[in-house]
Amino acid sequence: MTARSIVGTISGTSADGIDLAGLLTDGRTVSRFGPSETAAYRPETKRRVLAAAANKGTGREDWPAIAEAVTQDHADAIAAFLEKHGLKPEAVVFHGQTVWHDPKAGETVQLGDPQGLADALVLPVVGDVRLADMAAGGEGAPLVPVYHRALAKTLVGEDREPLCFLNIGGVSNLTYIDGDNLMAFDIGPGNAFLDDWVRRHGAGDFDAGGAIAARGKVDEVWLGEALRHPFLTQPGPKSLDRYSFSAGFAEGLGLEDGAATLLAFTARAIATSEALLPKVPKLWLVCGGGRLNPVLMEALDACLSGQVVSADAYRIDGDALEAQAMAFLGARLMEGLPTTFPETTGASRPVVGGKLYLPNDCAPMPT
Repeated sequence: MTARSIVGTISGTSADGIDLAGLLTDGRTVSRFGPSETAAYRPETKRRVLAAAANKGTGREDWPAIAEAVTQDHADAIAAFLEKHGLKPEAVVFHGQTVWHDPKAGETVQLGDPQGLADALVLPVVGDVRLADMAAGGEGAPLVPVYHRALAKTLVGEDREPLCFLNIGGVSNLTYIDGDNLMAFDIGPGNAFLDDWVRRHGAGDFDAGGAIAARGKVDEVWLGEALRHPFLTQPGPKSLDRYSFSAGFAEGLGLEDGAATLLAFTARAIATSEALLPKVPKLWLVCGGGRLNPVLMEALDACLSGQVVSADAYRIDGDALEAQAMAFLGARLMEGLPTTFPETTGASRPVVGGKLYLPNDCAPMPT
């Protein structure tokens, strides 16, 4: 198979910015990692995205205008990225901005206009990456496991298996890999609770380096109550919306004690997931913003049985990984390869996800 030059993009549930990454891949292996970076949303776009997500599926009349803003911010970021790095990709993958995810109702909403983006960039755009999976009875998430498997086989090595990729963004999720055995599921809250807590107390947008949590004391009574949430012991596949859990259990605590308790909840919820796996992992490769919080990493090391390391230790770019994964999924779509599986999302069959949007007045692209 011929490797394709693809640019992937994604903005996580915390709306921290638009991650962009280039990849040369045939959808099976990675021939070359390209440049990557994160572009900020305009402040007003970020505010509206977070407000829409907090509305938990209501306020839908505002979604078209937010989708337009999200698309424009992506168009600006992608155009600047391509020019800066001299890239001419065969396609761009546009995940869009998730503001609502309710798999039990068969709903997932990623705001953005793939056709509008294709027209703006005059490039083919892959969009709607979750919808086919949900139509096949899947959770629509997580999408990254097939890319995790490719990285594990090429950069980590089978002697470290069974292993888990642990992504800690707004929510936390894992991919378990043991030979050909692949499974995945969302675990529980990631950084979202702690970010919201710090923001609500006027102490910034997030707890940089875990410094606030480090000064606090965990409230074990409140923590114990939160850890009884039934989702935590439910077997996978399963997925979460950013607001599926309530952070209300931290009410009444001060800034520092609340931060410590919320961080401990993230770590211990992840530890609970070990019991849902076929074998105890030898290695946990931590990706996403959570890996940059040393207090959280120490808590994970104390809670988990296997070795806990940043994915960067294996030359895996923990900041670019999810954008790279979107590019990988785009290549798989163009090769007709499945992107999700019954073991990762609960879909009834392996599913080729995504839809290719061509810019107007463009001849069909060969696949």
